[in-house]
Amino acid sequence: MIQWTEPTRSVYLASPLGFAESTRPFMDQLQPLLARYVTVRNPWDDPAAAHDLQRADAILDRNARLAALGQVNAAIARRNEDAIRAADAVLAVLDGVDVDSGTAAEIGFAYALGKRVDGLRTDLRRTGENEAAVVNLQVRYFIDASGGTLVTSLATLETLLTSVYPRP
Repeated sequence: MIQWTEPTRSVYLASPLGFAESTRPFMDQLQPLLARYVTVRNPWDDPAAAHDLQRADAILDRNARLAALGQVNAAIARRNEDAIRAADAVLAVLDGVDVDSGTAAEIGFAYALGKRVDGLRTDLRRTGENEAAVVNLQVRYFIDASGGTLVTSLATLETLLTSVYPRP
């Protein structure tokens, strides 16, 4: 009998959840759920990013601060690109009045790389262009065309994870 010890597939977690204290607990709930099925590549787990941003932001000279922040921004974006490239798939958190612009960019990039993109939208508000669109129609297209699924609860996400990433 094969014993399952750790996930063999990896998923990049695209989300704005780390920006606000009010949403970090949801990320703390979501990440362990994902980790039961896949290795999670969460850019919010990068301690260097926050440290580098704080250090650059503390520079008193405005021109030097802007230059340092620009370098930090590029380094963070490059690490995110590398993590998406290394992942097998992307799970995008789509909550909010509109899908976060960074998350939308990560969805499009992952789709262009041929990665599966799944979406999680627990928000009751509709943000699409018409009543048939729960989220922006282009975001939804990338999810569907990648072979991914849009789910609306953690329970349906777990069902999806069970079917897409079954434990051996």
